[in-house]
Amino acid sequence: MQTDIDTDTPNRDVLGRVWYLLTLSRPRFWLYLAGPIVVAVAFGATSVSELFLPENIVFFAYFLFPANVFLYGVNDVFDADVDVVNPKKEGRETRWQGDPVVAASVVITTALGIVIFAISPQAAWPYLLGFFILGFQYSAPPLRFKTTPIFDSLSNGLYILPGAAAYATVTGNQPPLAAVAGGWFWTMGMHTFSAIPDIEPDRAAGIQTTATFLGEPRVYTYCLCCWLAAAVSFAFLDNRIALLLLAYPVIVFAIYWSDIAVDRAYWWYPAVNTIVGMLLTMGALWRLLYG
Repeated sequence: MQTDIDTDTPNRDVLGRVWYLLTLSRPRFWLYLAGPIVVAVAFGATSVSELFLPENIVFFAYFLFPANVFLYGVNDVFDADVDVVNPKKEGRETRWQGDPVVAASVVITTALGIVIFAISPQAAWPYLLGFFILGFQYSAPPLRFKTTPIFDSLSNGLYILPGAAAYATVTGNQPPLAAVAGGWFWTMGMHTFSAIPDIEPDRAAGIQTTATFLGEPRVYTYCLCCWLAAAVSFAFLDNRIALLLLAYPVIVFAIYWSDIAVDRAYWWYPAVNTIVGMLLTMGALWRLLYG
């Protein structure tokens, strides 16, 4: 006699894998890739209709979820042994399970990137290529940037490359160098700040990063310098953007001089980044609509 439990098992397996993929993709950080696309399109568009071009929608859809499965899937595969002792993998994140269906999903989401190349002009290809190369080599051998101090931070410029590609797709031109540089410095600060809760687990696993190399007190200074450099870079484009980005050094000082645990503050940054991105986008839309 077949039970209801036996009948429901395949459905539970499917739902379990879907839930696992969602967790693996870090929903809290989805806008770290998709958000720069929204900002870039808002600044690059010359009319309201250009905001909703099919290419822009495909860009946003891909970098909202599939690209995050690729990025964090590769990360989790090559960090499986390290994540055993990483407390961040309890609750909000998950450990690699070695499921072949999930592994195939990571491969498929990577392959879907071909669609992005197909709908983009050649001006966008270097940024897309840079994203996939850095996204893979950040975690995977032989380079595995994440285990080399400074290079782990530098390679995280990959997060603004989708935005640069979207801007090139909308405008047909290269994005302003000051914007790319400012975005790159911003991601370097974000990456190293997010690595502070991992200092002890990484040291226990014998992994060297910018955060483990500098130690917690000096990491705050490093992040401060990165975010100040981002503000200075954007000042070449618009002083208002530079002033907005000064929120990050202010927050660093506030955390450093308060009793707030950094592993708690780390989870606030998606909200901070969303607010900053929203203000940038609203400013760009105001310029588009009202000149």
